[in-house]
Amino acid sequence: MSAVASPTAAHPSPERDQAGHDQPSPRQTALHDVHRGLGAVLTEFAGWTMPLRYGSETAEHHAVRQAAALFDLSHMGEIEVTGPGAAAMLDHAMVGRLSAVGVGRARYTMLCAPDGGVLDDLIVYRLEEQRYLVVANAANTSVVSAALGERATGFQALVRDVSADWALLAVQGPRSADILRAVTTTADVDALRYYAIDPAVLAGTPVLLARTGYTGEDGFEVYCAPGDAAAVWAALTAAGAGHGLVPAGLACRDTLRLEAGMPLYGHELTAGRTPFEAGLGRVVVLDKPFVGRDALVARAEAGPAELLVGLLPAGRRAPRAGYDVLDPDTGVRIGTVTSGAPSPTLGRPIGMAYVPADRAAVGTVLAVDIRGSRDTVTVVDLPFYRRPAGGHA
Repeated sequence: MSAVASPTAAHPSPERDQAGHDQPSPRQTALHDVHRGLGAVLTEFAGWTMPLRYGSETAEHHAVRQAAALFDLSHMGEIEVTGPGAAAMLDHAMVGRLSAVGVGRARYTMLCAPDGGVLDDLIVYRLEEQRYLVVANAANTSVVSAALGERATGFQALVRDVSADWALLAVQGPRSADILRAVTTTADVDALRYYAIDPAVLAGTPVLLARTGYTGEDGFEVYCAPGDAAAVWAALTAAGAGHGLVPAGLACRDTLRLEAGMPLYGHELTAGRTPFEAGLGRVVVLDKPFVGRDALVARAEAGPAELLVGLLPAGRRAPRAGYDVLDPDTGVRIGTVTSGAPSPTLGRPIGMAYVPADRAAVGTVLAVDIRGSRDTVTVVDLPFYRRPAGGHA
């Protein structure tokens, strides 16, 4: 992949929003006026004003599963790590082996505290041999930036929070490749592999085009300069008109990722849990030194006391985050629901929860306290939904 410069040479003041205006509280993305013009229901999320839905969140959810939807994800944090020691520094800072990621590829990984607790889960793109882009959850951007800055000590690596330099849009769904193909003149959309990123020109605008997502469907994420975000949004909207593309908000993003069994920081992942409880021990590379390694070696050897599981209720009521998981016979609390909602795709409620390891086997019958009622649930495999065979992998 050829070198790609950041869209802006200078960093806007932290008191400025992505459009370069005095920053309101909560912050606004460069697409704020677009969302208002579309009649979006706006909500505060992680310190940002974001679209919750534009109409029916269920219709937006189905659009992703059946056609495509367009999301504004500009609240996510971007942190650039550069220099001859960038790869070694990231190997030291994170649980994965980022030095093994090829230029133009990406990896899902985690930043852990010395005690093994998860500080954030991340996607890391290797843009150039000595240049990485770390994408953090919006609420954790400052935590990740600070931790990486501290862990860069002794390495020839520069850590910079470049979140203000980027807007991020996502096109997700089985028709997403058709839509991108219509507006991307320099990239071979079909050749772009899953968890890959490449520079492209989209409707005359230089962007970074990644084949990643958080919905369980094939999809793309588009990184561009904030000043270009509205034009990119308009071009994608026009290209998607014949493919069923709709704008979509955070509400359906949550039900989509829940169906796909994807963790949400603050729910399935927290500083009080390690990757092993969450069933994500596969991303931890223990044969290298990194911050938190000793604690994670001990946890791997002992085995987690609790595990994250899927729950399928027998009834029509959804278990919600924070609800107690109970022994079905005694009613004694044994765990906690982390996420739950009605599944638009499955037509029934689903949930995820932490339960004791000896209660985590598929088929185990448990109960959840739903407004004082002991509702029966069954432990099931995650994810709840997998896209049909033949989808891009």
